[in-house]
Amino acid sequence: MLFNSLDFAIFFPIFFVLYWIFAQKLTTRNILILASSYLFYGWWDWRFLFLIIFSSLVDFTIGQKIYKASKKSVKRNYLIISLLLNLGFLAYFKYANFFIDSFIKSFRLFGGELDSFSLHIILPVGISFYTFQTLSYTIDIYRGKLKPTTNWLAFFSFVAFFPQLVAGPIERASHLLPQFFRTYKFNYKAFKSGLLLMAFGLFKKMVIADRLAILVNEVYNNPTEHSGQALIIATIFFAFQIYCDFSGYSDIAIGIARTLGFDLMKNFDTPYFSKSITEFWRRWHISLSTWFRDYVYIPLGGSKNGTNRTYINLLLVFVISGLWHGAAITFIIWGFIHGIIIVIEKAFSNYNVIIKRERFFSGLFFTIFTFIIVCFAWIFFRANSFSDSIYIAQNIINFSPVFNNFYNLGLAPHEFFLAIIAVINLLIFDYIHKKYNALKLLNRIHFIGRSIVYVVIVFVIIIFGIYGDDSASEFIYFQF
Repeated sequence: MLFNSLDFAIFFPIFFVLYWIFAQKLTTRNILILASSYLFYGWWDWRFLFLIIFSSLVDFTIGQKIYKASKKSVKRNYLIISLLLNLGFLAYFKYANFFIDSFIKSFRLFGGELDSFSLHIILPVGISFYTFQTLSYTIDIYRGKLKPTTNWLAFFSFVAFFPQLVAGPIERASHLLPQFFRTYKFNYKAFKSGLLLMAFGLFKKMVIADRLAILVNEVYNNPTEHSGQALIIATIFFAFQIYCDFSGYSDIAIGIARTLGFDLMKNFDTPYFSKSITEFWRRWHISLSTWFRDYVYIPLGGSKNGTNRTYINLLLVFVISGLWHGAAITFIIWGFIHGIIIVIEKAFSNYNVIIKRERFFSGLFFTIFTFIIVCFAWIFFRANSFSDSIYIAQNIINFSPVFNNFYNLGLAPHEFFLAIIAVINLLIFDYIHKKYNALKLLNRIHFIGRSIVYVVIVFVIIIFGIYGDDSASEFIYFQF
């Protein structure tokens, strides 16, 4: 079930009314949340409900076993079981065919003959997200940072909470789980704020991301038919497509949770105004980057074991991050590019004292420079194959006429310029939000002024939103 679908437009109001009817009855409310979340998830493929239920049961049980065990070795063994089961399922569904294909290619390099084959595995929606969410629960218990819950209903609801189930934010048990033990009273201010976030998320997705996707898909699905400006435009468009698509989902998820009284962590913070790749990763997919910091980078030793080891740890984390996104060499290259740039930035960090990045012109230069690096890395993230990514990278500076060939790019001229205007308005909003917190500024406006803003956003979504022929457009991160 997609947030931008008719199914969800029917599902959520019904759930919302029932939720607030039973809001003060904790057990009944949590049963409603869990049942509705399973309905929401099962809408894609009911067979994968067994997987999320099994994952919840495993970590609920192992969490208590770890806590009760008196010996460190026993605790460690239980944690290893959790890691093997969760990562084993993730590896099977997400990487089995990748490793089979890699093995066959390696075998052929040494002169062997082996027929290609695949297991025809369907990737369960959201498995990368809820796997990391449940793993953080058992790891935190093992570290002594968290006590396990004995309330299975609350824990299962924490794992399956539908607003953030399939594409995050990846929540920590210490933040989200306690919220399932509280009752909430309807708060109009939170409700209004949540609706605004949902509307803004739908605007990002339906007006900007899905419009940009038309051109991006045309160029990236047929890269050898395009060169020069077309490749540049498609790459820049993809940078904003994936930002609006993913941050739009996060906005909707956070907004839905807020209307119910729940608080989810911020996942994006105006990333394209970053002045370095290091800063970019403090602002992009925050829930994932902090997860890798706390559960991969720091356990590897972080920056405590010398300069060279720090650089290796950083590269490992970003290569793993690339692999988390997808089972393809292009994702690994994407992660490696970000990792190597962060290593370079760290190596030259002493020069940051000399370079005044906060000054307007130097700040503008580093913002643009960072965006160019991010866009270059996006080539490998978006390309359908390694050969496509190399072609695009090699031909992106081979200029050729494009502005007389809009129809060859999939977008009519007026749609192209509408996309440009939408992106410019997004950047203006992000800049204001970065400097002054746009939502707080909006709340200071008179009621009539705010109402006009709300109505305009809704009408823009209705009039300029991109609607599929048969079904709503999926969010990009659903495939991860």
